[in-house]
Amino acid sequence: MSNRVGIVAALASSALGGTAGALTRYLIGASDPQTLATFRFGIAFVLLLPVASITRSRWPLRADLLGVVALGVMYFFVFFFLYNLALSFTTAARGALALATLPLTTMLVAAALGKENLTGRKTTGVLTAVIGVALALATGLRSAPLGAWRGDLIMIGATLIMACYTVWSRAFVQRSSRLGFLVTGMGAGSAVSFVLALSLGGIAHVSTWTVAQWTAGIALGLLGGGAAFYLWTLALDHTTPTRVANTMTINPVAAAVGGALLVGEPIGLNLVFGIVSVAVGIWLASTESTSAATKHAT
Repeated sequence: MSNRVGIVAALASSALGGTAGALTRYLIGASDPQTLATFRFGIAFVLLLPVASITRSRWPLRADLLGVVALGVMYFFVFFFLYNLALSFTTAARGALALATLPLTTMLVAAALGKENLTGRKTTGVLTAVIGVALALATGLRSAPLGAWRGDLIMIGATLIMACYTVWSRAFVQRSSRLGFLVTGMGAGSAVSFVLALSLGGIAHVSTWTVAQWTAGIALGLLGGGAAFYLWTLALDHTTPTRVANTMTINPVAAAVGGALLVGEPIGLNLVFGIVSVAVGIWLASTESTSAATKHAT
């Protein structure tokens, strides 16, 4: 049951993450990477801090605080600065396709750190899902904007940061609480983003946003900030890093649909095949029997 809860939470988080990518693509022309990171996680932090206090969530231990803050800055500032920067060069669908390499990256990082065993079934599931995403977005690759390769490379590089965060965060969550860990790291990362955005004038420029841009920005904070990352942390508390990361293949599908609706980015009929491939890949990597996993471990 716990494993199922983790997978469902990760699926919902990844879908919201893809939608957030489309919202970021919509807003990036009127803002900058550090300001969007401030807006996204500043809103989420303000909303989740009182919730954590009211529910008496356990905060990180004093001995863990430096590590939690460092992870928060690494993820909510560094990763999302690169994420937003990438989407200033490329489309939401193309950026999400590059980010879909995350399951493989996380699998390799977890194995290298001795956190998880690799099996043939897990590897097959991850590869099936990633290949499905590539086929689903193949049409979009042909109509990419000039210089989109810069965004693709930045996003691929950023996946290593996210993979490390995914693997390293679980132990901290287990010693505190899901919400306490989330709010602490998010507060640290959004604070660094705010200082940079304020010093470079990005915060002041937000006053020129239209009503539609403000609506998108608030949705980015509510859905792409608070909801998506609470669910992601919840997932890490209930299942393995590779299984959580594998659901990221839903992200490009949501990003492609959102990008088409918000900024008119094209998607092809191959998306239907991609959705099926993603579903099969997630099932393969997430339903390995306990006996098989134990046999492999021994």
